[in-house]
Amino acid sequence: MNCPVCKKGLIVLELDKVEVDLCYSCGGIWLDAGELELLLEGAADKDHFLSSLRSDEGAGEKRKKCPICARRMEKISCGIAEEKIRIDKCIKNEGYWFDKDELQTIIAMACGEKESRVLTLLKDIFGKQ
Repeated sequence: MNCPVCKKGLIVLELDKVEVDLCYSCGGIWLDAGELELLLEGAADKDHFLSSLRSDEGAGEKRKKCPICARRMEKISCGIAEEKIRIDKCIKNEGYWFDKDELQTIIAMACGEKESRVLTLLKDIFGKQ
């Protein structure tokens, strides 16, 4: 599978028993359908956060192609309160694309003040403090 941003091959990593596809070139991450929910298990605001996912085409950002079905993905905004992030979602529900640092930000939002094991793993992988 190739990165929808830089077209380089994605590598598969296991993150808390979930396989994520990572682009080492641009730092993007692909999650197959259902994997975001698995990564957010135990998050304090998981259900509220997942219900915040809304279509957001008004930003004028270029739509990326899904690395699985090659159709243009839709832009969706997610987040609680003013902390919104715009990510890409396959229109056939194959999964989500997260540009560099977006997945870490989303997991941190959903976990609130509580540090999650997944967030710690992502920080270790990407060298963030």
